[in-house]
Amino acid sequence: MAWIYLILAGAFEVVGVNGMNLVNKKKSIVSFLTLIIGFAASFILLALAMKSLPMGLAYAVWTGIGTIGGTLVGMLFYGDPKDWKRIAFIGIIIAAVVGLKLTT
Repeated sequence: MAWIYLILAGAFEVVGVNGMNLVNKKKSIVSFLTLIIGFAASFILLALAMKSLPMGLAYAVWTGIGTIGGTLVGMLFYGDPKDWKRIAFIGIIIAAVVGLKLTT
């Protein structure tokens, strides 16, 4: 169950980051709620995951999901560059998180 919490925490981090972008573009109740609910759910789920998983591993996976998710959302929906270097570095982040899991 801890891994499900952790994956959901990473997904809600992406929601929170998207909310930050929405607040930056247009300050509305919906954008602020997206930001607050996204990050609140993310932190709660991360805390639940950390009851069973080592802190270093949980934090690395959580930030990795958030980083990759935020980058992909930016590339797919907000016109961020889609060059091969960005995609290669996303692959490196994935490899690093998998490596941490394998060594834990």
